[in-house]
Amino acid sequence: MNKLIGLSIILSLVFACSTEKHSSQWQSYSGDPVIEYKVDSVLSLMTLDEKIGQMNQYSGNFASTGAVSDNQSGKYLKKGMIGSTFNVFGADHLRMLQEQNLKYSRLKIPMLFAADVIHGLETTFPIPLAEACSWDLELMEQTARAAAEEATASGVAWNFAPMIDIARDPRWGRVMEGAGEDVFLATQVARARVRGFQGISNYRDLSKPNTMMACAKHFVGYGAAQGGRDYHSVDVSEQSLYDTYFPPFEAAIDEGVTSFMTAFNDLNGVPCTANNYLYKDVLRDAWGFKGMVVTDYTAIMELMHHGFARDLKQGAQLSLDAGIDMDMISEAFVTHLKELVEEGKVSEKQIDVAVSRILEMKFLLGLFDDPYRYFDAERQKQVVMSEANQSLALLAAQQSIVLLKNEGKVLPLSTEIAKKVALIGPFVDERESLNGEWAIKGDRSQSVTLREGLEARYKDSKVQFAYAEGTELPLLDRSTMKAEKDNQDAERGFAEAVKVAKASDIILVAMGENFHWSGEAACRTDITLPGNQRELLKALKQTGKPIILVLFNGRPLDLSWEAEHVDAIVEAWYPGLMAGHAVADVLSGKVNPSAKLVMTFPRNVGQIPIYYNAKNTGRPFDAKAPSDYKSSYIDVDNTPLYPFGHGLSYTSFEYTNIMLNAESFGKGEAVKLKADIVNSGDCDGAEIVQLYIRDRVASLTRPVKELKDFRKVVLRKGETKTIEFTIDEAMLSFRDKNRKQITEPGEFDIWLGASSDDESNRFVISFK
Repeated sequence: MNKLIGLSIILSLVFACSTEKHSSQWQSYSGDPVIEYKVDSVLSLMTLDEKIGQMNQYSGNFASTGAVSDNQSGKYLKKGMIGSTFNVFGADHLRMLQEQNLKYSRLKIPMLFAADVIHGLETTFPIPLAEACSWDLELMEQTARAAAEEATASGVAWNFAPMIDIARDPRWGRVMEGAGEDVFLATQVARARVRGFQGISNYRDLSKPNTMMACAKHFVGYGAAQGGRDYHSVDVSEQSLYDTYFPPFEAAIDEGVTSFMTAFNDLNGVPCTANNYLYKDVLRDAWGFKGMVVTDYTAIMELMHHGFARDLKQGAQLSLDAGIDMDMISEAFVTHLKELVEEGKVSEKQIDVAVSRILEMKFLLGLFDDPYRYFDAERQKQVVMSEANQSLALLAAQQSIVLLKNEGKVLPLSTEIAKKVALIGPFVDERESLNGEWAIKGDRSQSVTLREGLEARYKDSKVQFAYAEGTELPLLDRSTMKAEKDNQDAERGFAEAVKVAKASDIILVAMGENFHWSGEAACRTDITLPGNQRELLKALKQTGKPIILVLFNGRPLDLSWEAEHVDAIVEAWYPGLMAGHAVADVLSGKVNPSAKLVMTFPRNVGQIPIYYNAKNTGRPFDAKAPSDYKSSYIDVDNTPLYPFGHGLSYTSFEYTNIMLNAESFGKGEAVKLKADIVNSGDCDGAEIVQLYIRDRVASLTRPVKELKDFRKVVLRKGETKTIEFTIDEAMLSFRDKNRKQITEPGEFDIWLGASSDDESNRFVISFK
């Protein structure tokens, strides 16, 4: 309490003694003159060393994702020169660390604590790629808010999420963190997750102790890394930047996101962390972003490896010149900025601008009023792993599971038909991988296994389960970044699995990737099932029994053999804490699957990158009229194995009475598209109705299809609901060669369907 009183007295003196507003020439995020005055007042009393210290961020070494410099955190803490620390957890622990910071900070400037709360703190929700498959924006906002409630009660005021990179290459391990390949859907998900994490309607709400800063990452193009290899170069046109990679980030700003994180990659020859065009021309000048920008882990240090900076000192200069406010881990700013100022290579005004942004966020979060406001041990006990959060985790997992195939309607598992079920595969009892990567504080020992979920679900039935692992799950040796050699004989374990399968009515096989096989620095050139899991499936196929394959993984896989030979495929992804219960609910039919893919599944890696909204060619392939010298492969179809938007249900839906109220419209007008959606099947369900558009002729080539809107419609058995879409000028617009948003007159194809390859309901409209 004495420390708080001392801090309050110092701040009162600061504001009373500052007769002139310090001119730092910064643009305030809040636009609040009182907040601006407070920031400038504190800034006016700071030494150059103290300013530079605020631009310095350290890791708690909880989750190291790269090489670090000679860590001098202890030295700089005692000088009051650490602005932020991340991945340190626990209200009591962080309270002690804040006390140490305030002890050494001359002006009692509070430290800002951050973390990578990607899909839950301790209550682990499905990985973001899985959640996006629910197409349920409200649900995604709810899970983000629940994660923020747990994190803020545990001391975290700044979240390094959401990742909103567009990703079209499943070899890239970090596809598991994003919302997939589509610009429109990913933009809507970005908005929902920013709203959920921050929990604010305006900047004043940030002072509430259950709100936090979100961070839009990684700006920009990270998902387009060449070869699907993490941290690799990116070379995309300016048109692609504006059409594909910029929109989610611009939308995040519209939702009030408070911070951005730089991308590791270079972009057309300039590393993002030192890219003036990105951070000054686009982010600040064009979009008007006024929040903070932090580097990714050691990104300034890596400018030397890029061959863009000769040493760390030059890297510090280049990054500050580009508009970077805070250095994560590299110690570039804290080591070299003072010297650069003395040499006249950077100005103190540049530093003032960066520090002003950092201080403003600390004021907005209420940290100057109460540096301990986020360290609420009592609230931590109440909200972390609460019953409500666990129930939400179950719902999110249920809604994220995609039914890829269901030949012969072997699902749901009927107790009348499936009296004896063989549970086979390495994921039947696997627990550690169910949370996926970036589970942060999620206790992997508490995740519900598939066997536990099934036994709980069928405990009152006469269904009998028999188990055989069949094969082990290959692990990953991160010291060599290679899979551990699988020395087991291909037949080892197969005989027992086949024996169990032969004695059963149906075979339920659970397979996938160890969680280390996806995520950061987990890229693959072979995206088939790891190890000899496919060989086990081939052995089981010889029994002639129906096979249901349940997959636990963090990326689209090459399932070309599986899709042809097994009867049903359930894509469960990494469902999180309630994995076993959620999958059992879907398999049993208690929950009717409704999720749809947000990334295309290729037939093989040779098709990559493959995504639904590609552009046409001058020689497009036509399957109905094939000929030589067309854009096609000689060894595989052009089409994907499973397209964007694909996902089956246990019921069936019909689209009827589809009507346009007009076939053409002009500026300031719109067309209404109505349709009746009928649940014509045998059970309740939900359908995700998707609206696609194609501009037939334009001054710049346009994609063959673009998702423009969707509705998730919940229908009881036999029920009909009418839905309506509004097609206006903005929906038909694109950026021209001068980056101006325009809508050109012409004809547009309109599709209403259940997936991106659904051609059944097509219409043509004209814009005049």
